Amino acid sequence: MMHFPTRRTILGAASAVTLLALTACGNVAGGATDSAKYPSGPVNLSVGQAAGGSTDLIARALAEGASKTLGQPMPVVNKPGANGALATKEVAGKPADGQELVLLTASLVTITPLAVTPDEAVNIDDLDIIAGLSQDDYVLVASTQSGFKTFDDVAGAGRNVTFGTTGVGTGSQLAQTVLFKQADVKGTDIPFDSGKPALTAVLGNQVELATIQLGEAMPQIEAGKVAPLLVFSEERNSFLPDTPTAKEAGYDVPVAQYRAVAAPKGTPADVKQKLLAAFQETFKSDAYKEFNKKNMLTPKEISGEEVVADWKGYATKYKELVEKYDISLSGTK
Repeated sequence: MMHFPTRRTILGAASAVTLLALTACGNVAGGATDSAKYPSGPVNLSVGQAAGGSTDLIARALAEGASKTLGQPMPVVNKPGANGALATKEVAGKPADGQELVLLTASLVTITPLAVTPDEAVNIDDLDIIAGLSQDDYVLVASTQSGFKTFDDVAGAGRNVTFGTTGVGTGSQLAQTVLFKQADVKGTDIPFDSGKPALTAVLGNQVELATIQLGEAMPQIEAGKVAPLLVFSEERNSFLPDTPTAKEAGYDVPVAQYRAVAAPKGTPADVKQKLLAAFQETFKSDAYKEFNKKNMLTPKEISGEEVVADWKGYATKYKELVEKYDISLSGTK
């Protein structure tokens, strides 16, 4: 049985991976590809985040399963930077032959464009989406020393509160900022570069609140070291059924993190079909299902076309919220 890591696993040193260089005769978008021989070598899966985080672990679980069906290794290549934009743009510029893929996060194409210049933003239309993967819900947690047991306590505090986010242009920042605007809560935003340091700050009462992904927060929630106040999903999360959603509390803040796997634009249809079949085989495996369960991930294994439609809808919704409440995610207002 395949063994997938979880967020609670301490990752060892990453093994070195030798990448095969693309030859000068490599295919470009729209060029001919001998799909019968696909894949012709390792299929690289780039991740725009550091090893050990949610996106990286999902990529490794997916790659381990898909490589067995494809009959070729699928090394995960971590290229962190700009909330994933660096890795995504690099893959988008690669030959469209299916040998280079990227693990894409929804926030990069739905939220980050609201915080960066158009030249820095990633456009989903520049990629071919192979398949959706999963939904990772955000939860608002409070320090035990803050005195906050429910979000009503926060809304009625009548004072400035300190809150951490997982960075500029992330779902964490958007969800918490919009929530505070709607609830008329005054607060000081302290951005961190990921969920782990934001959670650490809550544990140390350096900030009173933080919005982070559920899988990262759950061990400390179960240990009673932080209190869950709200989740930002459309419906209650099955892993935290007693915690209300922001919508239930009266706030219009439907924000979650979604992930998908993508290839350069123009990848041949039969190559994409081979990739999709490999991913679908992984989705059906007991090991991958257990991986999702252990990491509190809700399967969102939809088609590439559905991913594009859904994510464009979220982008429109988030833009409307930011404009309605006159929010600057880049911190310029």
